[in-house]
Amino acid sequence: MSVKITNREPYQQAYYPPAPTGFTRYMRTSLVWQFVRFIVINFKILKLMMKSHH
Repeated sequence: MSVKITNREPYQQAYYPPAPTGFTRYMRTSLVWQFVRFIVINFKILKLMMKSHH
């Protein structure tokens, strides 16, 4: 059984990555969500620093 490998030609539909959904775009631009992520990431860094000082 042979499997034919197809090359993707530039400018075909399959060549382009999928466009982000409306929800994804909202999450990327929402200041409230970015603030929550900022707090969570800072907490993780703080926790890591507290472990290293003991």
